[in-house]
Amino acid sequence: MVVVRMVGAGGEETVSKHWLAVALIAPLVVSLAGCQGNNPGTVSAGSSTPIPASMPTPADSAAKPDPLLVSAPLVVEHEVDVAAQRDGIVTRILAEPGERVKAGDLLAELDDRQLSSDLEAARAKTRSIEADLKNWEAEAKVMQSDYERAKKMWDADIITKEQLEHAQFKAESEQWDIQRVRELLTNSRQEEHSLELELEKTRIRAPFAGLVARRYVRAGQQVAKNDRLFWVTAEAPLLLRFTLPEKFLGHIRKGLQLPLTSPDFPEEKHIAEVVAVSPVVDPASGTIEVGVELIGPLGQLRPGMTAIVRLDALR
Repeated sequence: MVVVRMVGAGGEETVSKHWLAVALIAPLVVSLAGCQGNNPGTVSAGSSTPIPASMPTPADSAAKPDPLLVSAPLVVEHEVDVAAQRDGIVTRILAEPGERVKAGDLLAELDDRQLSSDLEAARAKTRSIEADLKNWEAEAKVMQSDYERAKKMWDADIITKEQLEHAQFKAESEQWDIQRVRELLTNSRQEEHSLELELEKTRIRAPFAGLVARRYVRAGQQVAKNDRLFWVTAEAPLLLRFTLPEKFLGHIRKGLQLPLTSPDFPEEKHIAEVVAVSPVVDPASGTIEVGVELIGPLGQLRPGMTAIVRLDALR
């Protein structure tokens, strides 16, 4: 044992070197032990490495694959902007957004005073030509009767050949006049019909039964040909069009029914039926186009909403 003598203010004191070493090392050992106890990543000798919670387990690897989904907006086949077919001033608005209309219902009217006047004049002209035609037809009957009488007189040697030919030419001339007047009548009737069509263009009508989604004009507004006036859309049937990789070409077919939902109303469950499958593959994208139609009640679904179709049946 080594004895160390230390001299202090209180006098001499003898301390064992062995105990001095223990006293210096002990706090270091305790500090290291505390650090090891607080470090969760420290693994003691002989223990196995733990499996992190994020690593897949055999049970997880046997779980079902992620669902195959496709998303696209709902559309309808009949959806169109109703445009003006001629220039004019809007005199009346007869339909507002949100109203349901039938095919042929009036949506608005344009000023038709000039066209109505022109149409009445054309109808009067037609009636006049019709009267002329009847007059020429009556004259032709008289001339034909004169010719028949002239032939009998020629047979009886009462008139000369020149007189017979004169009666014949007059009868034939009347027939050509009748033909001319008939052509004039046909032309007049066509002009009348053309004005009727132009007058009809001042009546803005719904092209099919549906819903007035939007109005672009107001009463008194000057519009030009092809200006948008209304947006009319059908409410059904709702369609969904999307593309799939070409590998699905042999798996999807018409009549196949697929579940459909909407993120706006996830509680509603619908069924969509495949109604169209492109017979060819787009060489640029390597995809095929598919169209499905919603069957059954529409619920709260409307055109323009986003819908999701599950394609798990195609796996």
